[in-house]
Amino acid sequence: MKKPLYGAVCVAFMFCLSLAPGAVPTACAGDATDQIRETADAVINVLNNKELKKPENKQKRRKQLREIVDKRFDFAEMAKRSLGFAWNKRTPEEKKEFVSLFSDLLEDTYIRKIERYEREKVIYTGERVEGSYAAVRTKVVTDKEVEIPVEYRIFKKGNKWEVYDIIIEGVSLVNNYRTQFSSIINSDTYAGLVKKLKEKVKKEAE
Repeated sequence: MKKPLYGAVCVAFMFCLSLAPGAVPTACAGDATDQIRETADAVINVLNNKELKKPENKQKRRKQLREIVDKRFDFAEMAKRSLGFAWNKRTPEEKKEFVSLFSDLLEDTYIRKIERYEREKVIYTGERVEGSYAAVRTKVVTDKEVEIPVEYRIFKKGNKWEVYDIIIEGVSLVNNYRTQFSSIINSDTYAGLVKKLKEKVKKEAE
């Protein structure tokens, strides 16, 4: 698996942590933006908890972070979209296994990265809602004053907005995964892709 794929995921979730000092909310924020901000608030609270910062509480901290991520990101939908046409060829058991591997990989990568959070400044630039789908647009300003546009694609389940894709500088995270997964399947097999994911998950967990 190529490193840029996982690097993009790390960067994307880092940018979601928008309640750190210096974050600027947009004046026209709606419910979709508010819910993204709510997740960021919960993550920041965990990261700033002095008790959870103690080495002996590392696993407890990561468990809490993972629970927060689970509530906002629809990893099953992201996994389905990332696998593309190959998803329909999978058995129910294979789909369940793939979603589990995909979510484990992304979550483990996110959590390790956000624990090194450097408080980048995030500006909300607006949101677009079309029925049950929406996009929350943000602009990240690094410590070197470099601006990076990041857009969260979300859809509504009841009263809850869930993330199914992240667009970083115009590049879709899901499309990036789909391209790489398809390449691996075409040059190897679906079983070969699953093997690579298992190896990556095991490595990330070490």
